[in-house]
Amino acid sequence: MKKNVCVIGAGIGGLSAGVYLSNNGFDVTIFEKEQVIGGRALSLVGDSLDLEGYRKILSRFNMAVPFSHPSLEEIFSKKMLNGYTFDLGFHSIEGGEMSDVGRVVLEAGFTPKMIGSKLGLITENGYTFPLVKLKDKISFLPQILRLILSGESTMKQLDSVSIADTIKKYGRGKMKIILELLPRVTTTVNDLNRISTGESFRASQSNLKRGSSPVGYPVGGLGSINKIFVDRITENNGKVLLNSKVEKILVEGNKATGVVVNGEIFDFDVVVSNVLVQNLFGIVDEKYFPEEYVTYLKSLEGTGSLCAYYSLRKIPSDLIGKSFLFIEHGTEFAGEDVVGMIEFVTAVPDSKLAPKNRYLVQSYVICTPEEAKSKEKLVSLKEILDRNLKRLIPEFKEYLEWALYPTIWHLDGVAKTIDNIKPDIRTPIENLFLVGDCVKAPGIGVNCAVKSAQLLNDILLYK
Repeated sequence: MKKNVCVIGAGIGGLSAGVYLSNNGFDVTIFEKEQVIGGRALSLVGDSLDLEGYRKILSRFNMAVPFSHPSLEEIFSKKMLNGYTFDLGFHSIEGGEMSDVGRVVLEAGFTPKMIGSKLGLITENGYTFPLVKLKDKISFLPQILRLILSGESTMKQLDSVSIADTIKKYGRGKMKIILELLPRVTTTVNDLNRISTGESFRASQSNLKRGSSPVGYPVGGLGSINKIFVDRITENNGKVLLNSKVEKILVEGNKATGVVVNGEIFDFDVVVSNVLVQNLFGIVDEKYFPEEYVTYLKSLEGTGSLCAYYSLRKIPSDLIGKSFLFIEHGTEFAGEDVVGMIEFVTAVPDSKLAPKNRYLVQSYVICTPEEAKSKEKLVSLKEILDRNLKRLIPEFKEYLEWALYPTIWHLDGVAKTIDNIKPDIRTPIENLFLVGDCVKAPGIGVNCAVKSAQLLNDILLYK
């Protein structure tokens, strides 16, 4: 008998679940409270965006724009965003076309189209590219082979070992720089004492086994991937219903039986939540759960960042298509060192993200959710972003058309750290499951979200 599945939220985790489940014969209905798909992995089209709409969508996703150039009012009144497509917040995809996101695109019947890049490092006087050169790979070969061949039992032993401790033991030369940078980028956390060596190595292991580009970005923006997912779900006779707010998950005994949407009751065999896990008890009464589970979910922390989108009239040709990491040592931020990324992948003309003769550059710098809400801290973070772009393009302000600096205090739903363990896909309620970047699944960000959908699919297929 074909099971009737409800998915709450058309973020990338919910849409991925819809693709996998509908491909395997489940009857899928996705309810999305917004009038757009994508959740926090949302593409914004400048031509159809107005100032009021932009501010509203930002506020709904724990975001704001504390800085812009020129003012937001001038940017919108002069229609300066026309011809651009940019994200709600920074979302580069680890692994590019061979990422977990790319696999769902294949599952949906399409070939992933992403612009991939290696990673460079911004220095005081310019940059080094790539960060890991051939001679480094040769010197790292024994460690790389050990990492590729390590089993899950080894990774579990390393789960409670911090990257800070791993650096003390193994951090020498280039390896020290890599261990200072990549774990921070893959977790969106600056404090190396909180980052798990096991989780960081799992992410590296996946990339090494795939042999893929370290990062990538989809042609046409994240919206192009979300559309592919929706098209596949509807081809499979599934439904994606916008402006449909789930007000309540219905529970009888210890089993989820359906949802209330816009005042109407719908019965389902399975209910899947793709909302932030900290907000779960806003749609299902916490009385149905063990007290310790409620306390646990409410205590989980997200991650934060300040992003920047720069529109430039000119970019040095040697930068186009490259991605760069940077690190600022001895700051006043949590973890003392601050890491971020500036991407020129979005500046490639074939990315279709900017008008002719204009270049879109996206960047972000990591911070905590509390720092992302502090105006004083944000001023410092903006200076860090601009300073590192200036190291690459000393005259970037002469070429600048406009700049937006969105801050977000819930970039990843749950920070993947030693002391902030993500919850399981299964909940204590029968037939109620969780997906998205909040739950325990390999990878980070959008990869974690789609991997959770794959795991859910396996659970339901063999249940």
